[in-house]
Amino acid sequence: MKSLQEDIKNQDFKQVYLLYGEENYLKQQYKEKLKKALVQEDDSMNFSMFEGKKTEPKAIIDLAETMPFFADRRVIFLEDTGFFKNQCGDLPEYMAELPEYICMVFIENDVDKRNRMYKAVKKYGRAVEFGVQDSNTIMRWVLGMMKREGKKITQKDMELFLSKTGTDMGNIERELEKLLCYTMDREIITAQDIENVCTTQITNHIFDMIRAVTEKNQKKALDLYYELLALKEPPMRILFLLARQFNLIMQVKELSKCGYDQSQIAKKAGIQPFVVKNYLTYARKYSTEELRKAVEECVAAETKVKTGFMTDTMSVELLLVKFSSI
Repeated sequence: MKSLQEDIKNQDFKQVYLLYGEENYLKQQYKEKLKKALVQEDDSMNFSMFEGKKTEPKAIIDLAETMPFFADRRVIFLEDTGFFKNQCGDLPEYMAELPEYICMVFIENDVDKRNRMYKAVKKYGRAVEFGVQDSNTIMRWVLGMMKREGKKITQKDMELFLSKTGTDMGNIERELEKLLCYTMDREIITAQDIENVCTTQITNHIFDMIRAVTEKNQKKALDLYYELLALKEPPMRILFLLARQFNLIMQVKELSKCGYDQSQIAKKAGIQPFVVKNYLTYARKYSTEELRKAVEECVAAETKVKTGFMTDTMSVELLLVKFSSI
């Protein structure tokens, strides 16, 4: 990402770029920055946009062979084409002979690094991955936005905010906007403000359900499950997330046993450091064997649903009752 920032700052552009990765917010931000830097405002003659899996490589090559009209470059943006997962005709070879006036920018979600297009872009241009940002980076970003609005928040309440929003920066920005509007007349953002305004993501709803299970609070666990069903969340997705949470708790427990600290556990398990603290609390309430059995029972429940032995709604409900029994 730093190299891309330098290209834009110095106005020294590669002929082909690939922007890819899970963090869609950053990817779209840099897509717009590149467009603004490469294309003069309202220059529709020399800017083209292709989108979707039906994009034809031949049409792109034909357009690239067309000289720009009273401009230094012709710019082609291509989004979600699937070229970096599937075959795309002569385009990889064409990357080696791009006319000097051409700049192509690919924006993709899924990329196979063994793919010929990926290798071609890496060789002749720049591939930039936008991955999920770590909690420290996200916190600095959020604090920067709060500071510009004259707001303050404690570390604990910031962690509460991020536990509700998840790590998707687009969602964080939307939830923060709601929070800033809600606290317009006050300097300090409190935990109660966050509880009153911010929407809890589905995965965090599952996390609350797990907490209720570990605390043997059966009523709360079932109430949260019924809330998820009311939100039209499929029982099989809830079951998958339930199994995933138990599996993460087991991983955290094992990594802790091996002597890893909180930040090391977070990196190895692929979760945020402030979340590890909660998982460690839950992990102390179970043996590794109990956690493994919980994951296995989730898998067994899925099999029962698929074979028609039990309904999907009931399978999850019975698991929650069993896991939260005293």
